[in-house]
Amino acid sequence: MSEKDTATGEPGVATVDKVKVKKPAMYKVLIHNDDYTTMEFVIHTLQKFFQKNYEESHAIMLKVHHDGVGICGIYTHEVAESKTSKVNKYSRGKGHPLKCSFEPCDSED
Repeated sequence: MSEKDTATGEPGVATVDKVKVKKPAMYKVLIHNDDYTTMEFVIHTLQKFFQKNYEESHAIMLKVHHDGVGICGIYTHEVAESKTSKVNKYSRGKGHPLKCSFEPCDSED
């Protein structure tokens, strides 16, 4: 059975348009250094909210301690926003001023 061109009624070829799906923009979730939050609490937070093991959490905590900020992970906007909000709320609830934020990834990341 052949397809017919609707304009001319002549036999033609059926085609399917392919839709390109654009990858979502990605965001870095960051933890910032402060003078009050304990290193143990930062490690605990990284394990609880970012599923990091102890070694990964310890390395990120040291990066935060020495450089002032560390990357917890890279996520879509919605996930980054949710994790940031949860960490900030949890930290305040536990009496810590630990700050978490997110920002767009650079194209090289």
